[in-house]
Amino acid sequence: MNRKSLGIYIHIPFCVQKCLYCDFVSGRASFEVKKDYVNCLLKEIEMRAKKLSGEYIVDTIFIGGGTPSVLDAEYIKLILCKLKEQFEISKDCECSIEVNPGTVNSNKLEAYRNAGINRLSIGLQSCNDNELKALGRIHDYDTFEDTYRRARKAGFENINIDLMSSIPEQTEESFCDSLNRITELNPEHISVYSLIVEEGTPFYEMDLNLPDEDTERQIYYKTGQILKEYGYERYEISNYAQPGKECRHNIRYWRCDEYIGFGVAAASFLNGVRWKNTEDTNQYIKYMQDEKAVTNMQDEDMCCEKEILTSEDMYSEFMFMGLRMNCGVSKAEFRERFGIALEEKYGAVIEKHIQNGLLQNEKNYIRLTEKGRDVSNYVMADFLL
Repeated sequence: MNRKSLGIYIHIPFCVQKCLYCDFVSGRASFEVKKDYVNCLLKEIEMRAKKLSGEYIVDTIFIGGGTPSVLDAEYIKLILCKLKEQFEISKDCECSIEVNPGTVNSNKLEAYRNAGINRLSIGLQSCNDNELKALGRIHDYDTFEDTYRRARKAGFENINIDLMSSIPEQTEESFCDSLNRITELNPEHISVYSLIVEEGTPFYEMDLNLPDEDTERQIYYKTGQILKEYGYERYEISNYAQPGKECRHNIRYWRCDEYIGFGVAAASFLNGVRWKNTEDTNQYIKYMQDEKAVTNMQDEDMCCEKEILTSEDMYSEFMFMGLRMNCGVSKAEFRERFGIALEEKYGAVIEKHIQNGLLQNEKNYIRLTEKGRDVSNYVMADFLL
């Protein structure tokens, strides 16, 4: 039997201290809650795996949060062992975990490697200690650098560093300084995200000294220029990698491939259905500790959101997400997936944006031009109609 490719996401909703900008499902928790949560995760993995009847092979795993590295390494090992027990894992599976400086030591990093994790994503955000303080981060730059060097010593050869732009107190100069300092460390992957002030976060209620639009625009251009000089290629709007080091798990999302999420607030997409688990950690634990409920669990049970995608939805999402990537959308793959030519469905929209210099048709791919990236949301919105 030909097994389909599957990605797995594990959500760990715990952290030492919630950052001022964070709107993710995360927060502090007692030792007992963490222990109960991990046991519930193991149970959910086992129950959902049975429903899939061995039809998938897992080629990407991503453990995110929150801050997964606040858990004891033994818990991470238990989670990965359960995944290996319940799923067929490909030999070249990309297995990532998010870590924050100040929450890992050499022993924990070595334990990750021994458990099968082969990619780290380190949440730095800035090399400037004043900017880190303004974000509510628990670490300074020296702590990050120590974490990075320990990770290299532990044998990690695939490391991402997260950097945030348009944050309080930041200038074009301070951002470029952060970017240059990161590139000197030579990580394989760099993600550069612009701050979005979300309702419900402390930042939303604060009077913030944020960079103006011109500075934001310059930071965006400088990012591409500096990273290109250091050998990094932009393969998605916010992500840069050395050749062959693109994040395969995130590419899965942008290609609208299938994935399943475990844990509170974790999202899944299988067989044209998307759902997300409850965002209440206590409710999640209570449900998973109910043996009767778990025994009769369906994929969409315990969810706070569920959507059955129509054909039109899937066409639109394939275009919207695919245009985020530098390679763009493959016309051949569109036809293979949906049984219809891309031009037949979106010919007029594509031609309009080609004429305006925002899209290009090259080597059987439709992709954004440099000009198109500047107004990418405008272009992508046309495929959602």
